[in-house]
Amino acid sequence: MSEKMMGVVYHGKGDLRFEERDIPTILDPRDAIVRVGMSSICTSDFHIRNGAVPRAKENVILGHEFAGEVIAVGDAVKKIQPGQRVAANVETFCGECYFCKHGFVNNCVSGGWELGCRIDGCQTEYVRVPYADNGLTLIPDSLDYEDVIMISCILPSGYFGAELAEIKPGDVVVVLGAGPVGCTTMMSARLFGPAFIVAVDVIDERLEFAKKNGWCDVTVNPKTQDLDAIVKGLTDGRGADSVIEVAGGHGTFDTAWQVARPNGIVSLIAMYEEAQSLPLHQMYGKNLIFKTGGVDASHNDTLMKLIEGGKINCRPLITHTMPLNDIMHGYEIFEKHLDGCVKVAITPYER
Repeated sequence: MSEKMMGVVYHGKGDLRFEERDIPTILDPRDAIVRVGMSSICTSDFHIRNGAVPRAKENVILGHEFAGEVIAVGDAVKKIQPGQRVAANVETFCGECYFCKHGFVNNCVSGGWELGCRIDGCQTEYVRVPYADNGLTLIPDSLDYEDVIMISCILPSGYFGAELAEIKPGDVVVVLGAGPVGCTTMMSARLFGPAFIVAVDVIDERLEFAKKNGWCDVTVNPKTQDLDAIVKGLTDGRGADSVIEVAGGHGTFDTAWQVARPNGIVSLIAMYEEAQSLPLHQMYGKNLIFKTGGVDASHNDTLMKLIEGGKINCRPLITHTMPLNDIMHGYEIFEKHLDGCVKVAITPYER
């Protein structure tokens, strides 16, 4: 095995380079080294590139969505063995601190969002995964990498948003944003039995894609349709029982609280690149409940079972596949939504 590998490295705001790096080694007995079998590009990677993630460190390989084969483990790793196929968790967490024991793994005192942010991530050939017993989920033999790649980040993010929304059978749920995370949010919301899932986006192709795959019941492009009127028409004039804001675009936060019914729940999982205003004087009396935060990816074992049992299918999200050699092109088509791109799967480097 060569001692060098290729990867996408963040060198500061607006500066990503595809360059050669050293292959990682075990640094802690709880580590594992994983050979990347498939990775992907997340919108969060663009937030880092744009300088909107203050905790991100320079000279770090980007990427946190991946699956692959374990090639080495530290002496303290108990659940994972070399040769096993695994899907990674976007969160690094110890499993022992107060926050981990309560399921708040995003706030682990020695972890959180580390991979591809503060330590080297997966847009490369090999990855060192800390706390491997917590950060890696075994892949059943019946599933391919394409089936499970989204379990690293966007599926638990969507599930987290739906869980925060406290959806009850018969509810009307509005999901703002029909991109990759919006779609996994709709998939997850469906598990809780709502009567209607309303997908909202300004890109018609995304709405059509979500509707075609059965992830939503109603689609709304607010540029051409009256979202408020459509939602009130589904709810006898009340407004949405739950709103899940995934888009993080200009004005989407205001849309989220405005379309919610009084005493409704607004679940905010979007990552904003600019400050948002909370106009309490305008929403006074609506008695809204706001829930927000980074994903607490503490249900990946459950999500893997739901995928294995056919209750969730993220595979249609992969619209483009290319080797690591072409990942910078993947960045371009994903960011610009070229050629109907929803999600790019990156396969190993070809020498």
